[in-house]
Amino acid sequence: MNALCIIGGRVLRPDCSVENADVVVDTDTGRIHDIGEDIAADYDVAETLDADGCLVMPGLVNAHTHVAMTLLRGYADDKPLDSWLREDIWPAEAELEPEDVRAGTELGLIEMIRSGTTTFADMYFEVPEIAAAVEASGMRARLGHGIVTVAKDDAEAATDIEEGLRVAREFDGAADGRIHTAFMPHSLTTVDEKFLRESVATARENDIPLHFHANETTDEVDPIVEERDQRPLAFADELGMISEEDFLAHGVHVDAEEIELLAEHGTGVIHCPASNMKLASGIAPVQQMLDAGVTVGIGTDGAASNNDLDMFDELRDAAMLGKLGADDASAVPAEAAITAATAGSADAIGLPGGRIEEGGVADIAVVDLDAPHLAPAHDVVSHLAYAVRGSDVRHTICDGQILMRDREVLTLDEEEVVETACERAMALVERAE
Repeated sequence: MNALCIIGGRVLRPDCSVENADVVVDTDTGRIHDIGEDIAADYDVAETLDADGCLVMPGLVNAHTHVAMTLLRGYADDKPLDSWLREDIWPAEAELEPEDVRAGTELGLIEMIRSGTTTFADMYFEVPEIAAAVEASGMRARLGHGIVTVAKDDAEAATDIEEGLRVAREFDGAADGRIHTAFMPHSLTTVDEKFLRESVATARENDIPLHFHANETTDEVDPIVEERDQRPLAFADELGMISEEDFLAHGVHVDAEEIELLAEHGTGVIHCPASNMKLASGIAPVQQMLDAGVTVGIGTDGAASNNDLDMFDELRDAAMLGKLGADDASAVPAEAAITAATAGSADAIGLPGGRIEEGGVADIAVVDLDAPHLAPAHDVVSHLAYAVRGSDVRHTICDGQILMRDREVLTLDEEEVVETACERAMALVERAE
């Protein structure tokens, strides 16, 4: 066994308890081999990572994002979702070139690696470019082509649908198994019913899971209720879009019956609190969903509506907004928010990770607790939820491979990526305007 040992830290276990322990990783299998105090001497260790003064925790799982939208960070702010999309984002995205998506993706991957995220789920365009960037970065991902049929004729819409299915088939299992896929219609209101019915049936025949936006704003709820006299998730269920393999983004405006439906079918919900606040979409009833047994994950959404990809910011927002939404300071406690950003997100998107345990995948973030804003350390679990920043991450590991050591990203050239992304972003904006 080629062993990597993370030495001298404290380890966050799946029940959110903390213990002093070393972590031994089998880099050949990409899995955690052993966890225990002072066990490094028991192994022929090929490589070590210093975790003195640190907490060794699961790599964060960003369960809903559009990574390449880093190119549009700060491009259009302070507008509601519908006008933001139609007036600013969609016109800019119409000018995207494959090289733009690659550059924006690499920029986002570096941002995530630097803030302890090892896995993400992404809905966007030019998926081959995204997959290539993921493979080079060493991260884990579930990818899909975002499908929108509004304002398209039947031929254009059919082409978009076929691209979504093709991508899902072609890239599942890529990057030595670190990439998996899903069929990703944008939402119930941006893809026509006839295309949803046909394509969802095809996805089911091919055992392809689904990911889509749902109940993000009242504008995504009211038209369906008025036209069909049924709630959006009841409509989605009728279309065959609610199953244990599927996961939906946002779920802000869900009622009790929809929550029960999600729990009954085991469908995951990805909470995106920062984006929901910024676009004034509303407050998702997270504690109510957790109480009902819904699998809740956390995502940043795209950097154009967040405006960063730091999952520590996101889980803090999730905890605080959950309390506000429930009118209860005990709602969405620190442990629940951390679990949602790790194991909950991993379970919701159907990928391994989110837990530090023997035999589990070695997707790990090592958080340096030696900073003024983390002192005194009365409760490190509380600090993870309310005080830690992405910049406190010292090392990031995915699939047993070191992606960042001592704040230096090893798999992508950070300086070159930032320079290229900025150049392509400026050119994109010029074309769009």
